[in-house]
Amino acid sequence: MESQGATGYAADVARGERFEFGKNWSRFLGVLDDERIDEACKSLRRMLGVDTLAGRSFLDIGCGSGLFSLAAMRLKADRVVSFDYDTSSVACCRELKGRYFAGASNWTIEQGSVLDEAYLERLGSFDVVYSWGVLHHTGEMWRALANAAGPVAPGGRLYIALYNDQGWISAYWLKVKQIYNSNVLGRGLVVGVYLPFVWVQGFLGDVARGRNPFTRSKRYKSSRGMSRYHDWIDWLGGLPFEVASSDAVIGFYRERRFRLENLGLIEGHGCNEFVFSRSGTMPSLSAREPATREPATREPATREPAK
Repeated sequence: MESQGATGYAADVARGERFEFGKNWSRFLGVLDDERIDEACKSLRRMLGVDTLAGRSFLDIGCGSGLFSLAAMRLKADRVVSFDYDTSSVACCRELKGRYFAGASNWTIEQGSVLDEAYLERLGSFDVVYSWGVLHHTGEMWRALANAAGPVAPGGRLYIALYNDQGWISAYWLKVKQIYNSNVLGRGLVVGVYLPFVWVQGFLGDVARGRNPFTRSKRYKSSRGMSRYHDWIDWLGGLPFEVASSDAVIGFYRERRFRLENLGLIEGHGCNEFVFSRSGTMPSLSAREPATREPATREPATREPAK
């Protein structure tokens, strides 16, 4: 029997109000390799300031392809719980578990929504709550941001990434995404116009900077283990779509007694990254001061979905 969440998801897609992220991530699994997994592990270690997640529990909100749940398992997290609203994303995550951790009793994968407070309450608390490029796709971003804070244990970490607010440019991209999701013709138009443009723009940009343009995909891969092509499809189609400034996000969580531990800002398209700690008593994951980081040059990315 189909769950209520799955039914709602299907209805959103049918109305052209939701991009099928999971179908994009299922194609991403075809290019996933050990190098990408290693890069995902590195990004978690870098932003959280850890070498391992041993002794920690990890909640992946909007698990997408499942790559970062897999990375948490590789980093020896005691318990990993992954969920996504998109049923195809749930299937992707289960596929990865089957490939790399078949039979692992400490990795649970479910279909669920961050907007479902009762569901989150049933999950309990976690030492690390992770949601990269997800909460701005819920249709109720600020409610999702508040809900994501709930499962963070005292002294735990909340690691999120959200689209940067670019004002009128963000409003323009919302229109592009609406065209993409309107019908097959709209999807073909958006992909046909923007992917060649992005490729040429990146090629010329590399030439101008004296970089080898044919290593662009490899450089992109080294940022979080993601795929440039699949991230761009995610960007072009990603509905629902909301944005937030870094100051607004920091202020939002400060009011909820979360302290900023690490910050990765990006100019233009893409996601700002935030790591917050919840006040309370628990051994610290990292004693370092908040650091502003300029990520490697990259195109707009969600989780994906990988995001």
